[in-house]
Amino acid sequence: MDLGNRRILLSAIVIGVAVLYISRLFYIQVIDDSYKLNALNNSRRFEVHHPARGLIYDRNGKLIVANEAAYDLMVVTGQIKDLDTAELLSIINVSKESFITELKKAQKNRYRPYPIIKQISAETYARLQEKLFDFPGFYVQTRTVRNYPYRCGALVLGYISEVNNSDIKENSYYEQGDYIGKIGIEKSYESYLRGVKGGNYYQVDVKGRVKGSLEDGKYDKPVVLGKNITTTLDIDLQLYGEKLMQNKKGSIVAIDPQSGEILAIVSSPTFDPNSMVGRLVSENYNRLVRDPLKPLYNRPIQGVYPPGSTFKTVNALIGLQEGVVTQNTMYGCQAGYYSGGLHVGCHNHYSPINLIESIKMSCNAYYCNEFRAIIDAPKYGSAREGFLTWQSYIKSFGLGKPLGIDLPSEKSGNIPRAESYDKTYGKNRWNSLTIVSLAIGQGEITETPLQMANIAATIANKGYYYTPHLVKEIDDTVFDKSFIQRHEVPIAKKNFEIVTEGMYQVLHGGPGATAWWLAVKGLDICGKTGTAQNPHGEDHSIFMAFAPRENPKIAIAICVENGGYGATLAAPMATLMIEKYLTDTITNAWREQQVLEKAITYKN
Repeated sequence: MDLGNRRILLSAIVIGVAVLYISRLFYIQVIDDSYKLNALNNSRRFEVHHPARGLIYDRNGKLIVANEAAYDLMVVTGQIKDLDTAELLSIINVSKESFITELKKAQKNRYRPYPIIKQISAETYARLQEKLFDFPGFYVQTRTVRNYPYRCGALVLGYISEVNNSDIKENSYYEQGDYIGKIGIEKSYESYLRGVKGGNYYQVDVKGRVKGSLEDGKYDKPVVLGKNITTTLDIDLQLYGEKLMQNKKGSIVAIDPQSGEILAIVSSPTFDPNSMVGRLVSENYNRLVRDPLKPLYNRPIQGVYPPGSTFKTVNALIGLQEGVVTQNTMYGCQAGYYSGGLHVGCHNHYSPINLIESIKMSCNAYYCNEFRAIIDAPKYGSAREGFLTWQSYIKSFGLGKPLGIDLPSEKSGNIPRAESYDKTYGKNRWNSLTIVSLAIGQGEITETPLQMANIAATIANKGYYYTPHLVKEIDDTVFDKSFIQRHEVPIAKKNFEIVTEGMYQVLHGGPGATAWWLAVKGLDICGKTGTAQNPHGEDHSIFMAFAPRENPKIAIAICVENGGYGATLAAPMATLMIEKYLTDTITNAWREQQVLEKAITYKN
């Protein structure tokens, strides 16, 4: 390349670089405001405006989670003059030690606002406003905090708390001092409830003193309010369920079977959600964590229990579908089931009995025979293949996996696997007798109370269910369509009719039926008692039911830990809940009082 061409090339490169720099400077200074704003960082202050969090209502329009004003006392330490600490502390009612600790933190950046006291009450704010001019460098920033008018449903509604480092790292929206839903609906629907922060930019001098709006509010951000949510809960039924479960450990789950909407979901013991609001949150939270009765443990979706005799309804359906029994199939019972050296006990009742009577009287021997007939059906060739077929039916009811409720941390329960039996007993070395405890809802099988209620809903619907869920509507938002999809089970409707008759007889079949004295006139309740063996003390009292028999409006499952027989506590509680929901009255005050007065002592 000759000298002339080299000069041309070099000139082109210089001009190209110059054009790039000029273009970039033009973009930074003229087009992209963010660079200009960043350049003003040392001479501006952004005063955050936190949006009001979305309100939460029950299915009948009752406000169950509200907002109320709270105030953060902010400080710019570089502006403090002649601080009368004693007078300020007498107004805001905090200890000198905690105040000094926070003041030292604020002094790390003397000209930046710092929230020295968070969530001052309205009363304290009113007193402070009168004398705030006496304390240069201090001002108040308004925010909203939660209020729970009905003081119930703590684990389902949830609470909000200040973000931690993990929250900030996970989502760049949050900054230190922001609040986030921690459990329950508050957490699951956080992105809808929180809204979007806004705020105003102010011009400040080198000492952090406000000199006016920054460029006439050009960079101010509007607040976007949180969206209101209507839940599926009936707050009166929720309150009643928590009342019945006082002084007991356990769960209540009530579902509208026609939609999968959860009407009540009670975990006991519980706590007042208002205790998780205000400056005592940390103290109250630590108290709940230390409580040996575990009030933070969400039993309806995290507690797993053997379903006991409630599971006989599912085995009955499978046996009918597989053709190993009909409603007229008879089995005998001599105070239990005997095979070789194995004895599965049963209470005394007349014998032999058919399938409907087996549900009505909850006969263990009947289901040991019926279960073995399923597993050992000749068409499968081996117990393992029969078991895999049985397992497939069980999973279609939503067992062995989370159902997908719109709450965090749902457990799956357990459906045993053939591989586990192979490992324990050896391949082809186990049979129907080895696993016969599954016939009566014991052994390795466990369910959450939510899954148990969902089985009741599936039977009520004669073969299908909707994913149980808690939110009915969100303002200006399309509802999650997964909650309106039907989940079918591969069992004929006629078989559900037979099992439903057996469940009807449980309460309406007269003496000999396991809960005949608990029928409520006019409600046509269909139910099934269960007593789940518990190696750690008294058996768990379990009951599942739905009502009315035709066009059912409520399906329910109740588990009272160490409550004894299913008909002792869980069944009367369920009938009371059903009557309360369907009629808004209680006709048997004596039964209600008996449940309320029953207190169970639990060992730590």
